[in-house]
Amino acid sequence: MKLLIHICCANCAIYPIQKIRNRGINLYGLWFNPNIHPFLEYEKRMNSVELLKNKISLDLTFIDNYGLVDFIRKVVFDEKSRCKHCYSMRLEETAKNAKRLSMDAFTTSLLISPYQNINLINQICSEMSERYNIDYYGEDFRDSFYESRSLGREMGFYQQKYCGCIYSEMERYPKIGDRTKKLNKISK
Repeated sequence: MKLLIHICCANCAIYPIQKIRNRGINLYGLWFNPNIHPFLEYEKRMNSVELLKNKISLDLTFIDNYGLVDFIRKVVFDEKSRCKHCYSMRLEETAKNAKRLSMDAFTTSLLISPYQNINLINQICSEMSERYNIDYYGEDFRDSFYESRSLGREMGFYQQKYCGCIYSEMERYPKIGDRTKKLNKISK
């Protein structure tokens, strides 16, 4: 089996990659994360995935697209659905590339994080599977999240502090989020 894995970050990817490879599955990686903000965060995560690629000899394609403008355009006035937009952007690109590269299936390292909406990810991946006529490999890796982060630390990967988008960054730092809420009330 040839499987394309969308990689959100090196920390989340390392454990699923090891587990999938141990099953004898031929694994290829894809970096496509236009949602990550700010640009320096985007670069740190991309550089960490490059380090992962080299440390474990993973065939990996980088779609280097700092797509903040496109992401914001999709989300503006629909911020409550931002994760759906974010997952859809990245997972559609993954399914398209899996089909283009003649893979048997696709998956994502997002499936390891207890902070992600696994039901929504599975729903979107199922839709993309049908749309692009390619199988979806939807294994739940969440029970290994902390083990994967620990492996990432041992391997020297950058340890991010939030999901990646501008909204999750704001939520990560409550004082900033509280101040923003106050500013929004004042501006109305």
